[in-house]
Amino acid sequence: MPKGYWIANVDVHDAEVYDKYRAANAKPFADFGAKFLVRGAAPDIREGTSHPRIVVIEFASLADAVACYESEGYQAAKDIRSSVSDGNLVIVEGYDA
Repeated sequence: MPKGYWIANVDVHDAEVYDKYRAANAKPFADFGAKFLVRGAAPDIREGTSHPRIVVIEFASLADAVACYESEGYQAAKDIRSSVSDGNLVIVEGYDA
């Protein structure tokens, strides 16, 4: 079964409040088996544009990735993040060769 991934591209405006988001997302991420593959890396932009913070999170399945995002715990954490950051987040299914 293919894995699921969150790919986020974010610009953080208040690091102190963003740390509260990171603390708040720990439980939902643990509950849904999230594994960080990239966390806060600065992009080497070769084409197009990007926000300065890149995050890639792996889940056992696309269903787990979606369920985590839609969970009450993550939505509460997202409310914190939304107040101090701008960016994009996509959820995608991995390629299972």
